[in-house]
Amino acid sequence: MGLWLNEPRFDSSRGVAYDSIMSRRRPYHGFIGLAMLAVSEILMLAGVPPFTTWFYSLAWWSYIFLVDQAVYQIQGQSLWVNRRREFLLLIPTSVCFWMIFEGLNVYLRNWHYVGITYRAWERWPGYFIAYATVLPGIFETTELLGALGLFHHRRIKPIPRTTRWHLPFALIGFFSLFAPIFRPDYFFPLVWGGFAFLLEPLLHLRGGRSLMRDFEEGDPRRLYLLLTAGLICGGLWEFWNYWAVSKWVYDVPHVGWLKVFEMPLLGFGGFPPFAVELYVMTNFLSLFRHGRGWLKEDHLRPGQTSPALIFLAFIFLCLVFLMAGRSIETYTVKEFI
Repeated sequence: MGLWLNEPRFDSSRGVAYDSIMSRRRPYHGFIGLAMLAVSEILMLAGVPPFTTWFYSLAWWSYIFLVDQAVYQIQGQSLWVNRRREFLLLIPTSVCFWMIFEGLNVYLRNWHYVGITYRAWERWPGYFIAYATVLPGIFETTELLGALGLFHHRRIKPIPRTTRWHLPFALIGFFSLFAPIFRPDYFFPLVWGGFAFLLEPLLHLRGGRSLMRDFEEGDPRRLYLLLTAGLICGGLWEFWNYWAVSKWVYDVPHVGWLKVFEMPLLGFGGFPPFAVELYVMTNFLSLFRHGRGWLKEDHLRPGQTSPALIFLAFIFLCLVFLMAGRSIETYTVKEFI
């Protein structure tokens, strides 16, 4: 089965698959995704349950596999086909990260949910499946843009190698994450980038995959790709949310007067830095995995994650999911159906 093809061996010096099996057995998960997206769109518009309430998740998972197939067709390797373990690790990480922002929204009150099913056995898995799409969606889009050669020759003058920016960045990060809690009406946009400022100095200091180190080498491409991917994913988030029955609605102060779909127009400016923020957060976690990560040049790094660390991470995820989930149902869900 192409969809469940075993992960092939890699040439670690080039980061590409070379098993001959890949030339004989092509994955077809993207075609399944395309078909699922078309069917979901049609049945959602026709008002057929459960496509009406599950449309957002169905659309996003369809898109993720469709984009992964496109990446594979362009460069002969992809996140799902060749780095499946890393793909699967992105799922709980995505849920955990988004639950952090749901917790912040208890103070921000920038969005609320409507049309959520009253059946708990369907509602709670629905949270997990929907939030699990955030990281795969952004990172698959980033890989596709890179495979297409976007910003391929973009270079800048290298910045000096220094650590003097570490403290200012950390202070900006702390301010961006805590100021919105006390004055959400003015500082709410800062959360969509605060973790990037807070964690980037640690990545740079500990030898992780740092965007500032890219700038020291005169290579801004990764940042440009992430910003573009964030804008694309933001547009898709809002487009597919607009048509869904189970959806979010914004309550953004000061800028809510002009909307595209459910999002105030100026709010789209938060999606590009949000993609960068998630990239930095994910790379920070890779420091605890000997630098292993979802990028093709990182996932073959030597070293194994401690079983104790995996267990603690699982417990932490469960606690975050349960605590933030209760906060969502108490403060954020405004309408059950």
